[in-house]
Amino acid sequence: MKILLPLHNGNLEQYELKYAEAPFASPVKGSMNRIAYAAAHVVVNPTQSGNPWDETISIDWDKTLAFREYLWSLGFKVAEAMDTAQRGMGLGWKESAELITRSAAHAKTIPGAELSCGVGTDQLLVTKETTLNDVLSAYREQFEVVNNAGVSAILMASRALCATAKCAADYENVYTTLLNEAQDKVILHWLGEAFDPNLHGYWGSTDVPTAMDTVLSIINKNVDKVDGIKISLLEAKWEIELRSRLPEGVKLYTGDDFNFGELIAGDGDRFSHALLGIFDPIAPVAAHALAALADGDIQRYEEIMQPTVQLSREIFCAPTRYYKAGVVFLAWLNGHQDHFSMLGGMQSARSLNHYCEVFRLADQAGALIKPDLAVERMKQFIAVNGGITG
Repeated sequence: MKILLPLHNGNLEQYELKYAEAPFASPVKGSMNRIAYAAAHVVVNPTQSGNPWDETISIDWDKTLAFREYLWSLGFKVAEAMDTAQRGMGLGWKESAELITRSAAHAKTIPGAELSCGVGTDQLLVTKETTLNDVLSAYREQFEVVNNAGVSAILMASRALCATAKCAADYENVYTTLLNEAQDKVILHWLGEAFDPNLHGYWGSTDVPTAMDTVLSIINKNVDKVDGIKISLLEAKWEIELRSRLPEGVKLYTGDDFNFGELIAGDGDRFSHALLGIFDPIAPVAAHALAALADGDIQRYEEIMQPTVQLSREIFCAPTRYYKAGVVFLAWLNGHQDHFSMLGGMQSARSLNHYCEVFRLADQAGALIKPDLAVERMKQFIAVNGGITG
């Protein structure tokens, strides 16, 4: 199967697919020995009127919930209302709250479905007068929605806290207060500025070792309320160091979309669980890889997982915050939705050549679960966006 694709130098190539039939579309045999959260995107309804750059356009709830059901069927837990769903980057708090409530209710109808939801402060308009108490109130409002939905919480990094806190002690006070009030254990969330420049200097320092000391102090003082921490700094060495210093019983959830393969495999006694946006588009492939890992077949795990890492590095290339475009692009190619439209009009955030490279790498990773459909849609895409036919 071939398709005419543009190259970065402006020339065209007849690209021949590696997989004319999807190698990982069949059901997975076996279970996982890692906790694996997929941070899921939302599907918009582009037929409804709205201004994509200025407001949250309508969400296609049926398609959005169906995709979560698909992830659960593959053995993943779902991390809801995270940045993969464009939380704070197109998806407002009102819609996020509805997403949490709808997803939690739907999860209760699916045997074995597990869901954790992001708690943040994105409804808070930050001004010079904003105080730490304002930040706490915003967090509490969102905690209430998650608690009422009957699911666990992921305590997200807060732009408002980053803008308001004066020192590391302010972070310790806010997090300790919230953890003391939490009904159940939560997952903390350390998101690097590559994903969100507004989080520059989170935990009160731009120096990673100093910031790590602060977050470890928070965890150690509240260990009975912390299930684990997700870290997304895109540098494996920091995750490995943090993992080695966590108190017993506290999990490390990798959010490193550049190095997740090796971090999940681990280094003997220590390994990372996962809470990843890349698990949205590569879910069927990752499920097979994680099953091989659970069977002790490290070689097979690496053979399956490594090509997805190359795909992920392209999807999450700088500016990393636009990675959601590649995630939704693959959802469209794979037939999970009928269009390539996004919140905030973010489908325009990446170039035609980027999408072509995502297509190539997805094929080479076996992540195109309906190759015929993917080729048909890719031809439509490059014809409209590049004037290329043939």
